[in-house]
Amino acid sequence: MGNFFSQLWRTWFPNNEYKIVMVGLDNAGKTTILYRLHLGEAVKTVPTIGCNVEQVKVPDSNLTFEIWDLAGQANLRPSWAAYYAATHAVIVVADSTDRARIGILRQELFKQLAHEDLAGACVLIYANKQDLAGAMSVPELSEGLDLISLKSHNWQVQASCALSGEGLLEGLKWVAEELRRKETAPAVPPQAPT
Repeated sequence: MGNFFSQLWRTWFPNNEYKIVMVGLDNAGKTTILYRLHLGEAVKTVPTIGCNVEQVKVPDSNLTFEIWDLAGQANLRPSWAAYYAATHAVIVVADSTDRARIGILRQELFKQLAHEDLAGACVLIYANKQDLAGAMSVPELSEGLDLISLKSHNWQVQASCALSGEGLLEGLKWVAEELRRKETAPAVPPQAPT
């Protein structure tokens, strides 16, 4: 009976605001992406210490994302877990030209997604800096991150360029569709122990 009322409540009063954490290694373009989405233009940024938080309205919807851009320096990555509570989605920003550190990003991604607070989160990976020579393609980046072995989360890789904004809205729309799909999916009743 409780599931019925929960489903009815979500139908009448859908959640229109979602929390997203945005992570990646330093110099991947996270802050540039955040402010491109928030302000609609590229702004000059400095390395983030701590986090930046902005609300971003998803075009053609009534959804708002509260995006937490977390610092990517090696000594600050252990603090990411402090921001995971109540997170609906994760955006991972990958510098597509940084072939030398793709293994580090893969380790950080899998460590992060093993955290219990991110169990139901969908994952968007921005393959950023596609405008630069030598950038890894989406399939090459997906292979470098070993995404085919990621069975615990729904994920999508989106080619992007933070400076021009190319691919950014398409990525947000994918996240919006994933979150809406999860909200409208029927609740699965708990299984009795056998």
